[in-house]
Amino acid sequence: MLTSGDGTGTREQAVHGDVHTGFEGVREVFTQLTRQQPQPTGLQLAVYRNGTRLVDLWSGPGVDGDTMTGVFSVSKGAAHIVVALLVQDGVLDLDREVASYWPEFAQAGKERVTLRQLLAHQAGVIGVDEVFTVEELADDRLMAERLAAQAPYWEPGTAFGYHGLVIAALTGEVVYRATGRTLHDWWEQRVRRPYGVDFYLGLPEELEPRYLPVQPEVTDPGQVPPAEDKLVAIAFSTEHMPDLSVFPNTRRVRELGQASAGGVASARGVAGAYAAVIGGLDDRPALLTPGTVTAFSQVHSEGIDLVGGGESRFALGFQVFHQRYPAAPPDAFGHGGAAGALAFASPGQGLAFAYLRDRFADGDQTDRERALLVEAVTEAAARTDG
Repeated sequence: MLTSGDGTGTREQAVHGDVHTGFEGVREVFTQLTRQQPQPTGLQLAVYRNGTRLVDLWSGPGVDGDTMTGVFSVSKGAAHIVVALLVQDGVLDLDREVASYWPEFAQAGKERVTLRQLLAHQAGVIGVDEVFTVEELADDRLMAERLAAQAPYWEPGTAFGYHGLVIAALTGEVVYRATGRTLHDWWEQRVRRPYGVDFYLGLPEELEPRYLPVQPEVTDPGQVPPAEDKLVAIAFSTEHMPDLSVFPNTRRVRELGQASAGGVASARGVAGAYAAVIGGLDDRPALLTPGTVTAFSQVHSEGIDLVGGGESRFALGFQVFHQRYPAAPPDAFGHGGAAGALAFASPGQGLAFAYLRDRFADGDQTDRERALLVEAVTEAAARTDG
């Protein structure tokens, strides 16, 4: 049984939407978060369980349940759902060398890099020496051509670092070379269109009125930004893009559907896609088999991320969350996004979760919000078992 939101919250940040009986505590936490925003911020939360949407909440100026915004690295989840499907179909082999699909990649010490290493952020090709411009970053095929000639920034397979803006250009080129079709085409034909989910790698122009631009974080004017590390500068093209909110707000990025960070979606759309992956959405079987999920959700890279500089964990194309958010189901896999978004699926609990923001969060606000929402959802799911 669904219970409707009552518009509770501040005048600027009223909460709207529905939650299933037993998930009222999730709405309470979501309402608290809306009240804590330093400026009006668009927030959306959607949760499915076994294919049924149990949480559908939103707040903020100009936001409703159908609003879409830039989801940054949540896009990587869509990209690598496609890769997982093609591995499952036998079209791609995780332990085959990338160069066997894409001969031009066999340059500058990358000859033996496998698809598995690429997906685990171990290839060392985080960008190019001549740092990509925003316009270049919008085009995955163009980036792939330049990345093929780039020498890795560490010996592939010996370490890992977040390939934040290029990973899906690399894996997408493998998909294109192996199948003759782009990763974006596969996403449309295998996931987005069949399930009717609002999660786009390439936003049609006619849907532009539903796009809500991403806002930069609210910062202390007296705060001095930290010095940029060389690898961070290369990986995130900070020379050309000091403010990441510019990226999804660029029409060319949205049009081409840059698959590492240029996706556009609603929380309903992202959660719906993950619900399709693990099964039950529209009463259909799971897109990915348990064996495929296990293969792609096992940790392959763990320890110090050479780009981010901190502790990190990557599966194959996906992040895993239980260590960072202890309340998250141990089998949860998905991906976060730069403005504070989080999306994951838990096949064991039948959960598909998506939280989106249209404004960058300050400091550690992102992790606090995510942790509170994940805990509220998993506690509600446990209480309503059976």
